[in-house]
Amino acid sequence: MTTTGRRALLAAGAAAGATALVGCTSSSGGQPRRPSAAELEAERVARAEAALRLRSATLARSLLERYDATLAAHPALAPRLTALRSTVAAHAKALGEDGTTTKRPAATGSPSPETSATPGATAPTSTSATASASASAKSAATPAPVRVAADPRGALKELAAAERTASDGHTTALLTAPPEYARLLASVAASGAAHAYLLTEGAQA
Repeated sequence: MTTTGRRALLAAGAAAGATALVGCTSSSGGQPRRPSAAELEAERVARAEAALRLRSATLARSLLERYDATLAAHPALAPRLTALRSTVAAHAKALGEDGTTTKRPAATGSPSPETSATPGATAPTSTSATASASASAKSAATPAPVRVAADPRGALKELAAAERTASDGHTTALLTAPPEYARLLASVAASGAAHAYLLTEGAQA
């Protein structure tokens, strides 16, 4: 075979290979890219974190609603409960600052403007994860109004029990929460335990 013939054959082979490559690229380019295993795992983690934050903030807001209902039913308890309620309101706001919470219907008692969730960025979560958590909250059944014992001592015992429940919930959540949020949950849980003690002592007084 002459030199000219070999060159022609190589050129033809290169052209054929390029054509095949272009065809392969165009056919794969028409299909949506499947997410990688790492991307799927990141999405799963983001969804779990958004759900955890939503549960924690909702738990704090439920406790605040009980304080408001108790104060509405027993105004004479205001000197004992006002400072505790302010702390709970601050906790509810801090736990909801990632924007995953939705405003719940107000319970019996005075409105609580300071409990509205404020947009922030304590930790990044994916948009779809946050949207999923918010959609779940919106689809949840409307909570029943908070019932408060007619006896002030009974109402204090109910508040103490609610504080312990919230504290236990935050303690459980911090085990799987991201570090910064876990520290916040630990602080809120400790505060709730202290509140429960003070309320129990008050109920016995």
